[in-house]
Amino acid sequence: MSKKRQLKLGALLHGVGGNPAMWRHPDSQPDASVNFELYKKWVRKAEAGKFDLIFIADGLYINEKSIPHFLNRFEPITILSALAAVSTHIGLVGTLSTSYSEPFTVARQFGSLDAISGGRAGWNVVTSPLEGSALNYGKSHPEHDLRYKIAEEYLDVTKGLWDSWEDDAFVRDKESGVFFDPGKLHTLNHQGEFFSVRGPLNIARSRQGQPVIFQAGSSEVGKNYAAKVADAIFTGQENLEDAVRFYKEVKERAVSHGRSKDDVLIFPGIGPIIGSTEEEAERKYQEVANLVTIETALDYLGRFFEHHDFSQYPLDEPFPDLGDLGKNSFQSGTDKIKEEAKEKNLTLRQVALQAATPKGHFIGTPEKVADLIQEYFEAGAVDGFMLSAAVPSGLEDFVDHVVPVLQQRGIFRTEYESDTLRGNLGLPVPANRYAKQPETV
Repeated sequence: MSKKRQLKLGALLHGVGGNPAMWRHPDSQPDASVNFELYKKWVRKAEAGKFDLIFIADGLYINEKSIPHFLNRFEPITILSALAAVSTHIGLVGTLSTSYSEPFTVARQFGSLDAISGGRAGWNVVTSPLEGSALNYGKSHPEHDLRYKIAEEYLDVTKGLWDSWEDDAFVRDKESGVFFDPGKLHTLNHQGEFFSVRGPLNIARSRQGQPVIFQAGSSEVGKNYAAKVADAIFTGQENLEDAVRFYKEVKERAVSHGRSKDDVLIFPGIGPIIGSTEEEAERKYQEVANLVTIETALDYLGRFFEHHDFSQYPLDEPFPDLGDLGKNSFQSGTDKIKEEAKEKNLTLRQVALQAATPKGHFIGTPEKVADLIQEYFEAGAVDGFMLSAAVPSGLEDFVDHVVPVLQQRGIFRTEYESDTLRGNLGLPVPANRYAKQPETV
């Protein structure tokens, strides 16, 4: 009998939040983005709720118009390494750019996090959308499709480095004085279009083989890249129909690359707001939304369009024609904003407020939110969800009130299946490319 399919859950730990004004809420800690005690509390709460993973996002460029969380926040590898020491089962996933880092260093960093955590590391591979990032590294910002071409070779190099040591390479025999088997150490010697990396890497594979690869691109080239190389994809669709379509398309692309449809998991992002009644949930949303001024919303919108200054346009006239602006940054997101504004004849004010204070479908009583999650899961639209806190108590409310409903319905675990991230996600341990594989009968 095949094992019953189970929902997966991740929690985005986002400091004072993705909302540009949530830090002003009476229940918010305004230093949340650099408050280690609070991050420890959150990771323990998510682990108590049997979440598969926590996720730390990142970016490499800020200016005076960036939202508070971006201005002052932890670097992902650093905070995840610290959180590994206060958790035992939950996965630890962080963002790191392939456009502004080196494969050997990144392979070492994530290899170390994987070892420290006992096989719970995950890497959200990004290509860095903001052109301003280049100003911090003395480089030119590669155009959109080229960034993904670089990323593909980059990931191939990194995975090759992670396989430098076969799993039984370290003998550590005190009697004979043999510390390792030289025949099980492998030098990569990569010479490619973008990278030249000799290797080997000076850290061995963890119990899960290699860190889990996450990716968040939803443009055409992004989806193809994710379907080819990712173990899991973060995404965002407006409705069930779009989510089913995206899910089916990415799974089909994965199969076209010689993979199984189960080799890549789909995690749409949601920001649930839970209330004991519909009215209470709505009130919680309005409390946060009302903190955002139109000036702040315009700045927030501008970031997606290469920090474009939207204050120069009339607020209550149709959204301006921006041409190709945004194509070389958050391409899929900016395309969606422009298309929706045109289709619905939205004004700039409406677009900005919608971007800064989005109101998703997952708002209401625990039962209503659980119903929606179950509907998406059983309709073949998701393998799991990535939750962000749309209100200060968002994670706590979800763990305390929605998780028990999902567990009672039998679609979410009551205990962890494994103490590695791959084990809990149901993903296989990748074979070392150099090791002799057992013959199949």
